[in-house]
Amino acid sequence: MRNAWLAAAAGLSLAACDSGINIFSVEDDIELGEQLAEEIASMPEEFPILPREDFPVAYTYMDALALRIIESGELRYADRFQWEVFIIHDDVLNAFVTPGGKIYFYTGLIEFLDREDDLAGVMGHEIAHADRRHSTQQLTKAYGLSALVGIVLGNDPGLLSEIAQTLVQLSFSRSDESEADAYSVRYLCETPYAANGAAGFFRQLEGSSIVPEFLSTHPNPSNRVTAIDDLADELECSTEPWQDATYQVLLDALP
Repeated sequence: MRNAWLAAAAGLSLAACDSGINIFSVEDDIELGEQLAEEIASMPEEFPILPREDFPVAYTYMDALALRIIESGELRYADRFQWEVFIIHDDVLNAFVTPGGKIYFYTGLIEFLDREDDLAGVMGHEIAHADRRHSTQQLTKAYGLSALVGIVLGNDPGLLSEIAQTLVQLSFSRSDESEADAYSVRYLCETPYAANGAAGFFRQLEGSSIVPEFLSTHPNPSNRVTAIDDLADELECSTEPWQDATYQVLLDALP
């Protein structure tokens, strides 16, 4: 029955995705995310993931941070997605997420940030892309519904590698980016972190000569800082740095 539904969906117009409707089911997000995670793990040259058994302190730190956000009570799929964090050893200012909740952080981004609140803000932003199902929508626009359906059905495994690499620089719409910023604030508002943590990343970029490629089509960092700060104030969230944060513990645990 599921295969028949997917086959029928493959013939539908992409107009539904253009209007913001996601034709994929939540279960398909999870299945696609699992397959992409396996593909990423099989590409160590492109994605040098730090082994959990060799870096237990770093993963314990990142897992605890992600769990605080996931348990904020603000996610749609907190219990349905198989959330998992991976650390990629590369001097890249980036993070990305698969459909279904596999979250990848580059060590370059972790080391660029100043405090745990900022990391939590970026983590919340990436979690929002998965939880609001932006990733599936954008991948459908990029590759077409039939291609993604083929992967889920196991008919086109060769495309997995290309899609895995696309995730690193997946171009979200401006509205998706703004929504992910907003939900990062909402998530963090229910945690010990400063709710405007995501703004910390953009503030640092404003004072840096480094401009990550993935920001080239995104809203202006200055505008995003203002929008994040304004929403935190509107929701009456705390913007005080988390006093118990020990960011150096994470930095010292990285290679």
